[in-house]
Amino acid sequence: MPNLKVKPSGTHGRVTHVTPENAGWTYVGFDLHRMKPGETVSGETGDREVCLVWVTGKGKASAGTKDFGTLGGRMNPFEGAPHALYIPMESTWSVTAETDLELAVCSAPGGGTYQAKAIPPGTHPQVTRGKGTNVRYVNNIMPEDDSSAHSLLVVEVITPGGHTSSYPPHKHDQDDLPNESFLEETYYHRLNPPQGFAFQRVYTDDRSLDEAMALEDGDVTLVPKGYHPCAACHGYDLYYLNVMAGPQRIWKFHNAAEHEWLMKA
Repeated sequence: MPNLKVKPSGTHGRVTHVTPENAGWTYVGFDLHRMKPGETVSGETGDREVCLVWVTGKGKASAGTKDFGTLGGRMNPFEGAPHALYIPMESTWSVTAETDLELAVCSAPGGGTYQAKAIPPGTHPQVTRGKGTNVRYVNNIMPEDDSSAHSLLVVEVITPGGHTSSYPPHKHDQDDLPNESFLEETYYHRLNPPQGFAFQRVYTDDRSLDEAMALEDGDVTLVPKGYHPCAACHGYDLYYLNVMAGPQRIWKFHNAAEHEWLMKA
């Protein structure tokens, strides 16, 4: 199994490139582009569908024959909800940066007759999860109930410093609906201030997989299976962008039994 922590390869251009092939799995792809004003990145979806997320910055976008104009606007991922753009399979897309732009390309197997569409901030209300030091703030981009995609689930989360997230530990690695769904997942991490670090553990009940990672600004975590809680250190807020996909577009998770009591505490 590949190392579960993917470091950025640089500071400009395509700095992260996760594919089913290099991740050793089946569904999820994730690229991260850091662009300068006037630069263009484009792609063909082929048999996959794509969700572009403007992590920071602004850029003009098109998909197929449709011009979506300028999307984006926030200059920091901790400043409000993002702009995003969904592109179905068998299509093309292009984005030209108008400012410094950090563009995430989230992908998964396509299907159906879905249409390209912009997903502006506020499309889905922000959700607060947890209580006490387990509070975090969720911006759904492509949740399972939006009927907008074949496989892709995309969400971003802000976890305040000193708080835990994806916690109590939960997993979604069994194709056993209605009890649990199978979903591969990536976490793209950012920190505020950026010199901070956070922690994430990916582990299974039998500990055949048990990897704990210190994460820095720009790192990506691969979650092929198992529980995957993370923790933000005091003084440093943690942002992450999740991409999930599996055989069915349903997020049904299972909490670790020994930590289930935390749901009632």
